[in-house]
Amino acid sequence: MAEIVVQEGETIDVALRRFKRRVQAEDIIKEIKRHSFYVKPGDKLRAKRAAARKRARKRRRRTR
Repeated sequence: MAEIVVQEGETIDVALRRFKRRVQAEDIIKEIKRHSFYVKPGDKLRAKRAAARKRARKRRRRTR
């Protein structure tokens, strides 16, 4: 859970910027999106394999 304490003399804009950075660093948004709907195990596996193929293709392109 991302939590920040607003320092004395700190503006809300600066505190909000710090909060957004902490949320992004802790991957909270990614986690919420991942749990927002059910993905069947077969679909999850298919997506994982597709991502692996994409990474391998990208690696091959870089080495050339």
